[in-house]
Amino acid sequence: MGIFDDMTTVVTLAIAVFIFFRLRSVLGKRTGHQPPPVDPRDAARRGPANQDGKDGNDNIVTLPRRGPGQEAPVREASKSDAVIDEIAKPGTKLNHQLKDLVAADPTFDPTTFIEGARMAYEMIVTAFADGDRKSLRNLLSREVYDGFSAAIAEREAKGEQVRASFVGIDSAALVSAEIQRNEAQVTVRFVSQIVSATHDREGKVVDGDPEQVAEVTDVWTFAREVRSRDPNWKLVATEAGA
Repeated sequence: MGIFDDMTTVVTLAIAVFIFFRLRSVLGKRTGHQPPPVDPRDAARRGPANQDGKDGNDNIVTLPRRGPGQEAPVREASKSDAVIDEIAKPGTKLNHQLKDLVAADPTFDPTTFIEGARMAYEMIVTAFADGDRKSLRNLLSREVYDGFSAAIAEREAKGEQVRASFVGIDSAALVSAEIQRNEAQVTVRFVSQIVSATHDREGKVVDGDPEQVAEVTDVWTFAREVRSRDPNWKLVATEAGA
């Protein structure tokens, strides 16, 4: 989602209305049944974003573009600080991190970022369940994509299929916001409710429960180059949350 004040700019994140009718997979910590036989997080390592593979225009979160010679907008300190103070308690590490990020990139708005991250989360989970490598390639860093792709390949080799439905996201909270070598990295903790079951070639359930709603907790990190004209944020790291 773009870090815009105008929410109409998030339409690029909702590129497919049909995502609510497509299969979802379950990523992260589950309660109520055993984890799936394949978890793409096993191959995803925490680290800086890799911006290779930028084919396509699908975005996770989009920042406004700046034209040649156009200066960054002046930071409205009182307004942005007030918003940050509502999200992270003043004096905390996260509060300082968010203010540092806004200082480096005045277009960053944590509230609209969270909304975009929620959309991105469901889009990525959906694409993984569908085995949609094309969509994943545009949404993930190279190393995370390689992990997801390997998990999909293993599932395909076994003839397994995920049948699931996304009940909803209970919460999406910022965990950290850092700038490393001009790269912004923002980590979000998601808690969602998903119904998921994995079926074998004969349609027999080998994992999960098609009638059980499972709680899923994931901690995902998104990144982009602050000085880049490319507004795309990509998923660069995943891990199960406690």
